[in-house]
Amino acid sequence: MKIDRMIGILSILLQKDKVTAPYLAEKFEVSRRTINRDIEELCRAGIPLVTTQGVNGGISIMDGYKIDSTLLTSSDMQEILAGLRSLDSVSGTNQVAQLMEKLSAGSSTLMPGGQNILIDLSSWYKDTLAPKIQMIREAMDRRQKICFQYYSPNGESIREVEPYYLIFQWANWYVWGYCAEREDYRLFKLNRMTELKPGETFEKRNVPFPDLSNERIFPHIYQVKALIDPEFRWRLVEEYGPDSFIVQEDGRLLFSFGFTDEESILGWILSFRGGAKLLEPEPLRGKLSKLGRKLEEQYSDS
Repeated sequence: MKIDRMIGILSILLQKDKVTAPYLAEKFEVSRRTINRDIEELCRAGIPLVTTQGVNGGISIMDGYKIDSTLLTSSDMQEILAGLRSLDSVSGTNQVAQLMEKLSAGSSTLMPGGQNILIDLSSWYKDTLAPKIQMIREAMDRRQKICFQYYSPNGESIREVEPYYLIFQWANWYVWGYCAEREDYRLFKLNRMTELKPGETFEKRNVPFPDLSNERIFPHIYQVKALIDPEFRWRLVEEYGPDSFIVQEDGRLLFSFGFTDEESILGWILSFRGGAKLLEPEPLRGKLSKLGRKLEEQYSDS
């Protein structure tokens, strides 16, 4: 893209004393004429560029306009690259990494060869997620609504949403936007969307930044207490932290934590395959017992 190339050219000029048009043309894989047009547009934008002819000639930024390249340390650049490459792991391309390589201008001081931070945001659903993310990004750029079939614990519905933010949170991708049905801002999980398509254009609203605190998205409506067999200590540490339980005299672990809904509690207890005993809330003990009897009836012939 033209704007990416111009940003890249400016970054190179800020890091190097002088470069030639052929060098920039090769770097960005375009013609020298294209580079000359980019330089002219940067000048019109108010960037004081100087072009000199001759053997030692080239393009440079007027003295006094430069910034110190040491503002970005090697560690800074490593973290920037890791973040940008993590976006490539979603799209399945390396477009962002290629852009960053161009912005780095091959500076060995800022871009050491080894990369020791790797972030992969892809998932088992990468093949279906990438097209959704691409379509939503394009809809946001064009100020287009998105329409989709949505599946939630409360049922299925057709939604029309003004998309404002794509969010990676809680190991999943979401879109934050204004929902026409709810007449309010909502968070939608991409994996629960089907039949996604762009809709009509909309006027951008004064959008509040999404509150993604666990307390708001996953309010602790149910306070759970359970006795967990010690062999599952690793799981409690991984999922809820080492402070989520107290070791009892018999070695079992007294677990205490807040949950959002009943289904999550029942499924979580059952996932221990008899290694967890629910103590509270009391009403769910009866539901768990009823569920156990139903499972026994279904599989009694086995």
